[in-house]
Amino acid sequence: MKDELRSVTRRDFLKCLAKLAPAAALASSGLKLGTIFASEEPGGSEGEGHWYGMGIDLERCIGCGRCSEACKEENDVPREPYFFRTWVERYVVTVDREVSVDSPNGGIDGFPPPDIEEQHILRSFYVPKLCNQCARPPCVQVCPVGATFETRDGVVLVDEKYCIGCRYCIQACPYGARYLDPQTRVADKCTFCYHRITRGLRPACVEVCPNSARIFGEIRNANTPLWRFVRTNELQVLKPHLRTEPKVYYNSLDSEVR
Repeated sequence: MKDELRSVTRRDFLKCLAKLAPAAALASSGLKLGTIFASEEPGGSEGEGHWYGMGIDLERCIGCGRCSEACKEENDVPREPYFFRTWVERYVVTVDREVSVDSPNGGIDGFPPPDIEEQHILRSFYVPKLCNQCARPPCVQVCPVGATFETRDGVVLVDEKYCIGCRYCIQACPYGARYLDPQTRVADKCTFCYHRITRGLRPACVEVCPNSARIFGEIRNANTPLWRFVRTNELQVLKPHLRTEPKVYYNSLDSEVR
């Protein structure tokens, strides 16, 4: 997995890094701040505005599904078990290196015991998934009417007034993070609870996590928990070879995660 990690320089982080982060802290981290974050944000000059991201601490995730439940409640996501803005997957790896992945109702109702004898299980763990808020979002590129767009603070949104329900963005998303709302007939996905973060609140999933497995903040602000999470962990992103430059960062990401 480490061989696949992308390295894209970011001038403003390197400048801040020289002032704020000691070299020893960088040496102990798997990825340098200047190489993990995406390229310059579109639509604004360097150093202006917010630039949001999220960290996922897999060592803390217990698979309780509260994040999925809170997301549905907060964002009026359909209750059917195949519409999610965020969900939790369970990975079970056997001693024979076989991998099984399940996510019953997005993890909301918990996980039943795996259908594998315990002595054959090498390891198991939980992985929260959501829109990766890519800095190079393929969903934005394929939308024929501009309904999917990126805000100045780096959050990808869908304007339901313009969306025609063509599903192009759903097909283009490599993370399976979009769905067509059965009631509105427009594309929907995680927005980092944009209506909350623009009022200084945290996303609902972050707010309810009992173990602080989700860390939200501004990538460019050295005073946020996200910055501290990046400085103290070896981080990876999902499917780095696609070069979509996700702004959701995982620590302790197993090579079996897809």
